[in-house]
Amino acid sequence: MNDTLSVLLIEDDIDECYDIQNCFANAENIELVGITNNACQALEMVQSLLPNIILLDLELHSGGGNGLLFLQKLRKLSLPFTPYILITTNNVSPITLASARQLGADFILTKYEAGYSAQYVLEFVELMKTAILSHESATNRMNATITQTLPKLNLTQRIQRELNLIGISPKAVGFQYLIEAIRLTAEKPETNLSHTLAITFGKSSASIERAMQNAINRAWQTNNPEELLKYYTARIRSDRGVPTMMEFIYYYATKLSA
Repeated sequence: MNDTLSVLLIEDDIDECYDIQNCFANAENIELVGITNNACQALEMVQSLLPNIILLDLELHSGGGNGLLFLQKLRKLSLPFTPYILITTNNVSPITLASARQLGADFILTKYEAGYSAQYVLEFVELMKTAILSHESATNRMNATITQTLPKLNLTQRIQRELNLIGISPKAVGFQYLIEAIRLTAEKPETNLSHTLAITFGKSSASIERAMQNAINRAWQTNNPEELLKYYTARIRSDRGVPTMMEFIYYYATKLSA
């Protein structure tokens, strides 16, 4: 079991971020892997960093979104384990705090209570460290067993996660086509992939190919180029600077079957 606890901080108070960063810097086997004040960016960071614990401020007035919205969307992500959610907040509303718990918060530290500080947060994290890592180790062992019995489901979830990282929306017409195309290619390359997909979805080969390429094109047109380069590392041969449908499918099929 890895004995280092990774922590993601979602906080819009600059002084609070500074204090926690300094305090955690000296902690043994606890690593602060990221800081953000934006709920949407936080979701992307969770997917890429897979932190063991998330320190979440509910009110992100100086950033974007809010903690409840983050918790709601976090539940929809396909993650190998559920991070431990530690709320830190000035909010005094019992209804709001109850909602946070219903949405998955594990514990709530109120910033207005006596003795609250970055050191207090660190001491709580240290107290929970062994239990969190042990729980996630058990979850990973269970997931490994599930993977052996349900490999198709696991691969599909991994493909969904990769498409989410580069901004291909589940609402895109080509989203499900791409998932099935990558899954088929990863498991057993098809000689006539478009024909197989046409039979599966009851659509023409041309319409399926067009939908997949449109989904890819939209991702490259609307998303941050640096983020795309971070998650899609293959060379793009097209003069348009966008992967072709088959380049895209083979890249992820190779990546996820490795």
